[in-house]
Amino acid sequence: MSADFISPRHSVTFVPTYLSIAIGVTLSCFAFSAQAATSKTYNELSVSDVLVEQDNNVPKVIYNRLKTPSTPVSSRETASKELVAKQTQLFFDCTQVQTDGARLACFDKVANQGETNLATKQSLDLVKTLKTTITGSPQVVLTVDTDLDNVQNTDRLLANQAADNEPLSTVGLTKNEAKVLEDAGVTQTDLEKYTPLSLAYDLDKNSERGTWTIRPHNPNYVLPLFYTAKPNLSPNSPSLDGGEFTSNDIRNTELKFQLSLKSKVAEDLFGTNADLWFGYTQDSHWQVYNEDNSRPFRATDYQPEIFLTQPVTANLPFGGRLRMLGLGAMHHSNGKSEPVSRSWNRIYLMGGAEWGKFSIVPRIWARVKNEDESSEDNADIEDFMGHGDVKFLYDLPKQQSISGTLRYNTSTNKGAAQIDYVYPLTKNVNGYVQLFQGYGESIIDYNHETTAVGVGIVLNDWKGF
Repeated sequence: MSADFISPRHSVTFVPTYLSIAIGVTLSCFAFSAQAATSKTYNELSVSDVLVEQDNNVPKVIYNRLKTPSTPVSSRETASKELVAKQTQLFFDCTQVQTDGARLACFDKVANQGETNLATKQSLDLVKTLKTTITGSPQVVLTVDTDLDNVQNTDRLLANQAADNEPLSTVGLTKNEAKVLEDAGVTQTDLEKYTPLSLAYDLDKNSERGTWTIRPHNPNYVLPLFYTAKPNLSPNSPSLDGGEFTSNDIRNTELKFQLSLKSKVAEDLFGTNADLWFGYTQDSHWQVYNEDNSRPFRATDYQPEIFLTQPVTANLPFGGRLRMLGLGAMHHSNGKSEPVSRSWNRIYLMGGAEWGKFSIVPRIWARVKNEDESSEDNADIEDFMGHGDVKFLYDLPKQQSISGTLRYNTSTNKGAAQIDYVYPLTKNVNGYVQLFQGYGESIIDYNHETTAVGVGIVLNDWKGF
């Protein structure tokens, strides 16, 4: 009401009334704001804010994960302390698990108690996908994709929960390790996210590093002592004569090192969580102890490749699981000119499977031949290198592992076996022993049989793949 419509008599009566109402509203708003602010403070206060004087040995991540409801302070503190004590005990119990992947799963489960990882991948259900293909209505079926069964949303949710809470498989675990993992609430699905195979190829969740970032591929190692029992003094092939060398030209003991990197080019392709990768591996044999010949590099191999990985799920005999299928293309050469030039190109199919602590990655390949076979540097390379290989890994206690690569050609009875033993030295450096017997220790030696042993260090947490 404006001043023009208020008479002197009305002004005496109404102005104090308006003023009192305004003051009352103001005070009410102030009181309401103060009460709301106080309630907000209590509701959002975390255990980490309340228990600021707790022991520093308790992992901070446990405090940061615990949010408390709006309950009386004394009850909240008591409940919080009990929960922190329980979670802390579980956290330290996880250190008793010797297998790296299972220990990581245990830590993650305790630290993220009650939370769901929304970045988890859905793998391809190979059996159901093949079944739909055989029946004439081919469809891609993911592990928790139940659309083909025409179920309601509630049933689909229950199916997802059942898949995420599959009982823990005790294959490869001690009784104590199994108990610790079960107490922490680790399921088989949780465990599989941290196996060497899963971590190497992002089978269960995308790496936080994303695409176009560098990560290890094959091992990055230095072997200061690499001894070859019978060096190749006549590096020849059917089409090229590389000449003859003396034992002083090529000595038995040399230094060997390997650099191997990969990067994810694209992820979650084709609606099936397939990933595209680029990899590069280079290994060199350096005659560093050959002072008479200026310490030359005897051989260097270059192997760029591009490959696609597809997470899959299928049960295998004896408790095994098929985890991955893939295909790729690789170039392998030594970068030399004639008469010691060696090279070949191949395309390959691969798979990945696990039985507890034992993992395996078989590959079969086909050589891409030149149109003019007379121009081949090493036309008979498959006779010695075979038509595929098998990589395997077995996790040992105390962060040790044994892995290897096997190759064999059934028609020529030629191939090779390499065994690798890894043991921890420091947090980021592992000791490494490599044994090799057979053909193709390097591409210049593809048709030369040798036995070699090397001792050195691995520069990353490589686990065999």
